[in-house]
Amino acid sequence: MNDRLDRVWRAINPERLRKTFLDMLDIYSPSGKEEDIQIYLEELLTRAGFSVERQEVDEDRYNLRVTMGPGEPQLYMVGHVDTVPAWDLDEFGPQQDDGIIRGLGSADMKGGCAAMIEAWLALDESLETAERPSVGLLLVVGEEENGDGSATFLQSCRPPWVIIGEPTNLAASFAHYGYLEAGFVTRGLRSHSSLPELGHNAVESMLRVLLLLGNDPLFDRADSEIVYSIREMRSSQAGFVVPDRCETWIDLHLPPNHDPAALQDAIRRIVANYDRTIPGLDLDVTFDFASPGYNLDTNNLLAQILREVYPRLDLTLQMNAFRSHSDGNLFFASGVKPLILGPGSLETAHTPDERVLFDEVSAATRIYAALCLAS
Repeated sequence: MNDRLDRVWRAINPERLRKTFLDMLDIYSPSGKEEDIQIYLEELLTRAGFSVERQEVDEDRYNLRVTMGPGEPQLYMVGHVDTVPAWDLDEFGPQQDDGIIRGLGSADMKGGCAAMIEAWLALDESLETAERPSVGLLLVVGEEENGDGSATFLQSCRPPWVIIGEPTNLAASFAHYGYLEAGFVTRGLRSHSSLPELGHNAVESMLRVLLLLGNDPLFDRADSEIVYSIREMRSSQAGFVVPDRCETWIDLHLPPNHDPAALQDAIRRIVANYDRTIPGLDLDVTFDFASPGYNLDTNNLLAQILREVYPRLDLTLQMNAFRSHSDGNLFFASGVKPLILGPGSLETAHTPDERVLFDEVSAATRIYAALCLAS
């Protein structure tokens, strides 16, 4: 593989990579509105000579899929082109500063997408037809919402392996946290806001519930492995009144071997007695979405390739469990083995300071190319 890999690495074009990355960051593509960026990427790949398949997901929403090599691809590089909504529509685009590229989606995960595309182009340009590996490139929509792009792909195709370019700072994640979404609703009695004693404030009940729950040893940040995060809270909006309803959503990320169903049961047991300490409590708890984690054996070909390639790039290979939720859970549940690996970090993803080192994007391009050649 070394001769082929050297040729592919020489074909990687840093300026083309940078341009693709910056162009992607300049296109606003929140979940549900990905058409503009998919048109751009389709034209880029078509100009390079590829036959690009559109996989329809919804009206004006589609994945892009291209393949190379003989037979059915044994590995797909998978990138999602959608982002969370912009914090500021005037400031979502790219900014460059001393090797750092900032912008909405720079880490999650347009940097990974750009690296995959450049690896793909370099593979095509440097290898003869008979030398090309049986691999695919999949650019999906909808990951930041419900994963409908990847779900559409999995209806017709389940390759042995996928590489997903989520931000890991180039750590290799063969293990993945599970995810559980908990919904809490408290109900009260509406009254005029100047006469709160005549009503029952659902927000006050909710705050007491959350205080008790957050202090439970199950969610002690110092000792528990479970990641507990209150994502959203809202009350009935009826003007100058004591609110009679309050809703809260909590994100729970579980280590790979934890069962989401067991955590659901534990939460129900914990809150079952809260009415003894919270007067008039009327509480409902629901779990609308659950996804178990996984832990793949690292004694596999992709891990072996990484152990050989990282020293050549002067990188230290780290293998960590991916702590967030991603389409990796969906692929694993469908019988596909996912490797989560990409430039950037979760620490800045989904924040106004989202950023990535361009050197990491460049290194990811080389890593992806090496992994493709192993298939």
